[in-house]
Amino acid sequence: MNRLLPRLLAGCLALTLSWAMAADGVTKGQLLIGQNITLQGGKNDYGVSVQEGIQAYLALINGRGGVNGRQVVLKTLDDDNKAAQAEANARQLVEQDKVFILFGSIEGGPSTAVMKAAVDLKVPFFGPIAGSPTLRRPHQPLVFPVRAEHREEFRALLAYGKSIGATRVGFMRSDSETGQQHLANVKLLCDELGMELVADLPFKSDVSDAQIDQLVGQLEKTRAQVVFNHGSPGVYEKLIRRSRGKALATTFYGVNSGSAQMAKHLGPLAHGMVFTQVVPSPWERKTAITREYQEEFSKQKPGREFSYGSLEGYVTAKALVAALRLAGPEPTRESFLAGLANASLDLNGLRAVYTREQHTGLNFVDLSIVTREGTFRH
Repeated sequence: MNRLLPRLLAGCLALTLSWAMAADGVTKGQLLIGQNITLQGGKNDYGVSVQEGIQAYLALINGRGGVNGRQVVLKTLDDDNKAAQAEANARQLVEQDKVFILFGSIEGGPSTAVMKAAVDLKVPFFGPIAGSPTLRRPHQPLVFPVRAEHREEFRALLAYGKSIGATRVGFMRSDSETGQQHLANVKLLCDELGMELVADLPFKSDVSDAQIDQLVGQLEKTRAQVVFNHGSPGVYEKLIRRSRGKALATTFYGVNSGSAQMAKHLGPLAHGMVFTQVVPSPWERKTAITREYQEEFSKQKPGREFSYGSLEGYVTAKALVAALRLAGPEPTRESFLAGLANASLDLNGLRAVYTREQHTGLNFVDLSIVTREGTFRH
């Protein structure tokens, strides 16, 4: 017995040290993931929709035993669509809540703010649901977008506009560093396609109705034939309403962010609008990922409608779980990054690709048009 006691003590000490050295957010039964997202207390339809999709997939995975026996648990904070709050949330999640990694913000401004905190704190940031170029260029070794970049959406919208004879372009963007980068991409694409950017329409997050009227006046003066945005669907919706009230001949296109919610809010004014989408149609059953989503979302969120937002959330959570599996049975932040160094994540027919030099994620972009009934046809 006396000879066994030192061995028992040594074993207990080794076990204690192994848990003491475990990565933040990792316990025997749990992986704690930190999420900042724009919910605005439930008022942001797109954010709520995305979150429902994320929750549906994680509920499915946790019901099957989680990742390597650990439940995937989200600690979620609401940034109220404010970049400063998003950064503060990210820092709290890492420094106080001790999460394993950061995950799943929406909108370019808040996502870029989370990225800043992630880089400062040297914590991976997986699955920002935003098309911002700042998340991709210059290359960010700690940031792993899943969805396609807005630049590819702009290209698709401009090419479609040119195909129907439009040459004069308006672009509504945030008055920020991210907005400036989007503007530079739009100018390059217009030059590439032989089109002209005639109306640059910047706005602040606290844009007033009077300022919206000024932007409408700019559209009227420049005779822009097509206009599109890069996010902030609520602000863009105001621009469309004011422009329609003045009977402008301008045609409005849009990127995917909040497209379903915008079409619903605009009602008949949305008829004929063309939107890019970065996931397949959530109402059709043409793809394997959509069929999976419909079946599992209906089980996990009974009574909730299918939407682009919830499908994008579902796909992003699916990518997160695939990435966590690559981190191995005893995950650390280092093993998480190593697992994604040259990874191709199969998302049931969609494929997210990451290399050491480039974190592409998905390159899926499709066009959809709003019908008279308010539905989307691809």
